[in-house]
Amino acid sequence: MLTQSQAAAIFDRIRKFSAGGELEVSFSGGSSSLTRFANNVIHQNMTEENTSVSIRVAIDGRTARSTTNRLDDESLRRAVTAAETLAKVQEPDPDLLPMPESGGAPTGARNDVPSRYVAATAELTPQDRAEGVGAIVDIAKRHNLTTAGMYSSAENFEGIFNSRGLTDWHTQTLAEISITMLGDNSSGWQKLNSPDVARLDPKGLAETAARKAAESNDPLELAPGKYSVILEPAAVLDIVGFMFWDFGGLSVLDQRSFLCDRVGTKLFGDNINIWDNAAHPMQAGPPFDGEGMRRRPVQLVANGVIHQLVHARATAAKIAKSNIATKVGPVFPTGHGFSLPNEMGEMPSNIVFGDPANPQTIDQMIANTERGILVTRLWYIREVEPFEKLLTGMTRDGTFLVENGKIQRGIRNFRFNESLLHMLSNVEAMSLPARACGEESFDMVVPAMKVRDFNFTETTKF
Repeated sequence: MLTQSQAAAIFDRIRKFSAGGELEVSFSGGSSSLTRFANNVIHQNMTEENTSVSIRVAIDGRTARSTTNRLDDESLRRAVTAAETLAKVQEPDPDLLPMPESGGAPTGARNDVPSRYVAATAELTPQDRAEGVGAIVDIAKRHNLTTAGMYSSAENFEGIFNSRGLTDWHTQTLAEISITMLGDNSSGWQKLNSPDVARLDPKGLAETAARKAAESNDPLELAPGKYSVILEPAAVLDIVGFMFWDFGGLSVLDQRSFLCDRVGTKLFGDNINIWDNAAHPMQAGPPFDGEGMRRRPVQLVANGVIHQLVHARATAAKIAKSNIATKVGPVFPTGHGFSLPNEMGEMPSNIVFGDPANPQTIDQMIANTERGILVTRLWYIREVEPFEKLLTGMTRDGTFLVENGKIQRGIRNFRFNESLLHMLSNVEAMSLPARACGEESFDMVVPAMKVRDFNFTETTKF
């Protein structure tokens, strides 16, 4: 895997090929391995290794980028020439800023981000993954189920250098397990990842997925309507993830955010507090953005009030000159921008929900529910109406009727139409937040939630 010193040497070679102007080089890549299984057998094992070098030049107010995965001098020279040629035919961008001289980290911020490289994860072998899959398959067979899914491991790097002296580097490992258990007319699902493979329990995940598949056999069809719903963390993650693009300053400036004219107003319940915090111990990913700016912790929502947005460097400069500068809270570069050039600006990507005042476990939420629905996960989510964040989608892989404080039986899946503004104003209970991953959004640190009057509109056929 490419090291920071090796990347620095490549950057020095690239600088010699540059004809002038400013230069930025982003490095990414690593090694990833995947063991995939279905029908209770492993059917694929693969390893992929790659290194990408992305070169951006800025010449006379114009910028362009070119990328290669070849590190010989001729390939690097061609990539620099391609970026310079593209830049010269662009229209000048009046909002283009000089490349940053540093990442703008507060004092001590570099030490606040924990190491996310775990040797045991990097050293995971195909045999190790096969043994984990074997344990999953044994549990499926014991419950007369069929299982499918994957077990992956990776070690990756991201880094950035520019001609004004900025440099930063990040290495990380990540292991992930996804399990689906299938019965005759039922299914159960579990998924989790972590930089530390020791935090993953293949047997525990498999037992939970198998229990959900077994308990949802012969599902009952319930009438659609508004129910108290207990959303497990993966379900919470996948639905709330649809709002975080709107917390970017550029999306508000461009009038494409549901937060236009709403920063500083109360949209959610008092118990909703949300941060973006790359340094949180359960988070992952690099502590710097696409320009090398250090990610600052930002409180997005404070007791239900939209508190602050995130801003790339150029966005902060644009808003400072606009007529909305006084409407969007503090405006400064927060380290959430994407690699330039781009049209999207920025977004928070290290979401962490605050601890509730009186946390409840999922079992406690169930015990305190007279009649409701337990949802394992959501899928096929789409936005219906952007300003109220009205979303539609379906439940999947473990949906249960709860009555008199107990899970009674599995039910057929529902389609829902639900506004995030309504949902996050009706949260009756939350668990302690935990690292979660789903299929519709990026990984977050989120709680399970009990929500009243969640709107199910129809029953599916499975």
